[in-house]
Amino acid sequence: MTIDIGRIYDHKERTDAIRVLVDRVWPRGMSKSTANLDYWLKDVAPSTELRKWFHHDPKLFGAFKEKYEKELRDNSVQKAAFTELKGLVEKHNHVLLLYAAKDTEHNQAVILKQLLKN
Repeated sequence: MTIDIGRIYDHKERTDAIRVLVDRVWPRGMSKSTANLDYWLKDVAPSTELRKWFHHDPKLFGAFKEKYEKELRDNSVQKAAFTELKGLVEKHNHVLLLYAAKDTEHNQAVILKQLLKN
């Protein structure tokens, strides 16, 4: 099984990977036809409150990771979405987790990939 992550703006073309958007908000300026998604699991994304608190500040990433993992454990809707994502990873050989953030190192897809690999 291969799990890749990438910005949706940089990965518009279809590949052999199942394409899963893991953002709660639809990417600005991206049409649904251009996105070429197989799944949009918006409920696996951080809550709106957590996303706004983090505001993609790299200095807050450690705390963001802890809070996000807690949401995935404790929030029933997010937990169900994460279980669905795990099922997709188990079912398919190649999954591409897509996000819109400019920061490629400090975002929820990085955390999801780590959790899915463990």
